[in-house]
Amino acid sequence: MSAIRIPNQRAVIDRRGLMVAMGDAMEAAGGKAQAARPRMVELLREALAKGREEIDRRLMERPGAGHDCAEAQAFLVDQLLRLIHDHVVTDVYPSANRSTGERLTIMAVGGYGRGEMAPHSDVDVAFLTPIKQTPWCEQVIEAMLYFLWDLGLKVGHSSRSLDDMVRMSKADITICTAMLEGRFVWGDQALFDEARRRFFAEVVAGNERHFVAEKLAERNDRHKRLGDSRYVVEPNVKEGKGGLRDLHTLYWIGKFLHKVRNAAELVDVGLLTEEEYRAFRKAENFFWAVRCHLHTLTGRAEDRLTFDQQRQIAARMNFADRPGKSAVERFMQYFFLQAKQVGSLTGVFLAQLEEQSEKKRKTGFLATLRGRTKTIKGYKVSHARIAAPRDNWFAEDPVRLLEIFTIADAEGFEIHPETMRQIARDAKLIDAEIRKSTRANALFMDLLTSRHDPETVLRWLNEAGVFGRFIPEFGRVNAQMQFDMYHHYTVDEHTIRAIGLMARIEKGELKEDHPLASAIIGKVHSRKALYCAVLMHDIAKGRGGDHCVLGADIALKLCPRLGLSSEETELVSWIVRQHLLMSATAFKRDLADWKTITDFVAVVQSRERLRQLTLLTIVDIRAVGPGVWNGWKRQLLSELYASAEERLRLGHVERHRAERIAAKQAAVATLMQEEGDAGLVERYSPQFTDAYWIAEPDDVIARNIRQLHSAKGSPLTITTSYDASRGATLVMVIAADHPGLFYRIAGGIHLAGGNIIDARIHTTRNGTAVDNFLVQDPLGRPFSEESQLTRLTKAIGDALANRVKLLPQLVARPNARPRAEAFEVRPRVEFDNEASNRFTVVEVSARDRPALLNRLARALFEARLIVHSAHIATYGERAVDTFYVTDLFGGKVDGASRQRSVEKRLLEAASEEVSA
Repeated sequence: MSAIRIPNQRAVIDRRGLMVAMGDAMEAAGGKAQAARPRMVELLREALAKGREEIDRRLMERPGAGHDCAEAQAFLVDQLLRLIHDHVVTDVYPSANRSTGERLTIMAVGGYGRGEMAPHSDVDVAFLTPIKQTPWCEQVIEAMLYFLWDLGLKVGHSSRSLDDMVRMSKADITICTAMLEGRFVWGDQALFDEARRRFFAEVVAGNERHFVAEKLAERNDRHKRLGDSRYVVEPNVKEGKGGLRDLHTLYWIGKFLHKVRNAAELVDVGLLTEEEYRAFRKAENFFWAVRCHLHTLTGRAEDRLTFDQQRQIAARMNFADRPGKSAVERFMQYFFLQAKQVGSLTGVFLAQLEEQSEKKRKTGFLATLRGRTKTIKGYKVSHARIAAPRDNWFAEDPVRLLEIFTIADAEGFEIHPETMRQIARDAKLIDAEIRKSTRANALFMDLLTSRHDPETVLRWLNEAGVFGRFIPEFGRVNAQMQFDMYHHYTVDEHTIRAIGLMARIEKGELKEDHPLASAIIGKVHSRKALYCAVLMHDIAKGRGGDHCVLGADIALKLCPRLGLSSEETELVSWIVRQHLLMSATAFKRDLADWKTITDFVAVVQSRERLRQLTLLTIVDIRAVGPGVWNGWKRQLLSELYASAEERLRLGHVERHRAERIAAKQAAVATLMQEEGDAGLVERYSPQFTDAYWIAEPDDVIARNIRQLHSAKGSPLTITTSYDASRGATLVMVIAADHPGLFYRIAGGIHLAGGNIIDARIHTTRNGTAVDNFLVQDPLGRPFSEESQLTRLTKAIGDALANRVKLLPQLVARPNARPRAEAFEVRPRVEFDNEASNRFTVVEVSARDRPALLNRLARALFEARLIVHSAHIATYGERAVDTFYVTDLFGGKVDGASRQRSVEKRLLEAASEEVSA
């Protein structure tokens, strides 16, 4: 690669001026290099700092000029290396009569060799000598490295003879790749030329196929390590899928196979078209700009685009807020669109590579049989790939842009990458007339409701640009990020994953994970309505306003176009409008409270709606990202579904309280009979209030009764057990009731590293507290090991016995979600006296942090309120804690001034940074 050319080079570094200054320093030191060294380092360090300042100034003037910044950084380092080399060989270790072995060339390798560096990238250099290093060469190399280290540069270096370089390049793919990008910086030009000749003659020749296979395997491993998706919300700009390294891989392959000198020559050798090369440069330029801003902001070689940096870089790159979309969301949407473009380029590049490789292979009888082409509906099919028969195929009938995907889905074909090129080029042919086409809409619905693999084919459809053209409303959420810690993927990727999950449930592949969904999916009356609801549930995100309401309006317009009946359209619109209702009810309300089910059923109104809403809720939660779905959520949704379905099926009002309690007692007695404990129910049942029997599940009541019996009047017993069915740890505390018991138990659980996800607090008729908690660790996993359960029990006991100072220890605990600090979550308190006949429901939304529940529970205690149950939901950085409370006399909190007083305490607990 030739020397780097940048505009106004002297503003970055005045090499001649610096050379003069270094000469003056030598003269001032009487020609003694050691005496001049401190001044030399000072001059070079100042030049580096000023150069970086100038490059950053240019970047701020043109914040998207990534190539210019990266090339200027490499140019700056080039000049420093040349100055250091000349000073060392002239002043430090001068040699008047060097032998032929005392020759040295400095080669930039890796990214630096390509002439691109971020502000804090490693300086990767190779020092090459013709034969084994002489003492003089070793001295020069060592002296140069010390100068570079004194400048604070991180240097990746190697010192090799030509023979060593060839041998090691053959043995190590990483060394081979680094040397592939070798660029002459300074020293012996003839030696560099000989090194390049030998590298291509002895390392590259004959190893092309091996190199390509190694680089693609390396790429796949890297993708898996970093999440294997282009749409992770904190992407790695350099190493992530669709990032800079993927573009570099294409360049390396082209260089190894065709000896291209720069990415533009990939066009000349037929691996990219002119248009694709422009897309390559555009994506590369953007990613380099982001990476340079990232290095400058963090002051280090940081390539992960974290939430806190995203906001700052969006501002530096002049992205502005728009209605419904913040600047950071617009910036990240553009980021993901570029990552998507890199994915498309990779696909066509590798296909073209394969085509070139196929042409070189010998043909024989078997090869002819394998490659025999057949025709399906006018399309050519060979090697299980479907291809357009001619270049104007889609122009002749743009509906074919959808047809080819339905055939690929039905037959299990891949689409030939060259045809994908045509599709991407011709997607713009989809206009209003095509969108109205009955045939086109029927083909799209075949894809959406496919019983094969709709997720894969819809992702192809999306990446080819057809999805967003045919459904423009979906195009608006393409690559749209949601700036929070809850959603792991962009809106379009989340939606496509949810559709894929629904298809897998329907095929019976997820019975173990989703028994309820698997049982009811065959009972839905309209598959079309179900899949359309999944498609449209988030389609209005980023528009400003409530995306549920806006999405319901879109459904009313879009569904008839897709061929749905008026009844189906109304159903889809209702599901989209209410698609958060079921999760909000299940996770933030007491399902044992009869009023909860009454209110939910009043909205749902039919069993078909209930089934459709349940299925969408399940796939919506699971498609958010890994680890979001768990056994506790499955249990709550199943419980809500069963209660609502029974009410809708039987249509009865609440059974008499006494009948319900008698039925529960009989069920618990049957459960306990197996262990000979059935008599305990009759013995202890008078101690429990009616509310207890209604609120608690049969198995928990059985455990409470056994625990109460074993306690034999002890003032405190604590039991902890792993509950596989709920995906959590069940903690049961039986103690003499006293004020503040709940917040102290919560504090103990927090001290043991636990998060409470559900809590029910009861007091028996003789004044004994029976409190049941479900607990997980900060990552949503249960405590199951004996040591964890012991730690949990001890921490609760210490908290209740005042053996520990709760507040200082809780404050000192590290935040399990430190990245949450990047988000502003304004605390909010809401009171609802209609959600329950007996209790006031208090909902607190705040940023999640250590011991939040403990602090909120203490605030309620100080406000003289009794907590009867607590339900905790976490959405990334945001926690929503719901409390069912009464005053000390069992009444609701209904006075406006009283509510304001409680709200003030809760907001202080949620907001303030408490210090020990």
